[in-house]
Amino acid sequence: MNTKALHKLGYGLYVIGSLKGDRVNGQIANTVFQVTSEPPTIAVSINKSNLTHEFIVETKVFTVSILSQDTPLNFIGHFGFKSGREVDKLKDINHKPGETKAPVIIDHTLAYLEAKVVNQVDVGTHTIFIGEVVGADIVIEGEPMTYAYYHQVKRGTTPKTAPSYIK
Repeated sequence: MNTKALHKLGYGLYVIGSLKGDRVNGQIANTVFQVTSEPPTIAVSINKSNLTHEFIVETKVFTVSILSQDTPLNFIGHFGFKSGREVDKLKDINHKPGETKAPVIIDHTLAYLEAKVVNQVDVGTHTIFIGEVVGADIVIEGEPMTYAYYHQVKRGTTPKTAPSYIK
């Protein structure tokens, strides 16, 4: 089986935010999709070892900040290759609390969605969180960052905790 065929699926690049108590965190994800339009429902796949996973399990809320195509690699790396257990990822990052109090990233964000978890599916190393959208807005106009653009133009890499990681 040629698992590189999976790389032909369309993905975006997003910062997923959540909170636990007075702590907030965010991480890069590439697997977010709309499930239904009525009610508006989205899903995100998060690695169980990530701090954001722990926060979503606890609070049942998450945000999705849709990154622009011109997002710098160091910004993506900040959310994708560092652990919220070791560094405050939102320090010096322009963000605001959303309707759910989960963090919405403003820097390099075209639009954002906020969701309350209505279901979750265990898929081994990851959990798919399904959330009803409770807030959304457009921040700026522009082109969204696709995962293909991130790899082919920006020359970005895939962390081992990503659902699309292949050795």
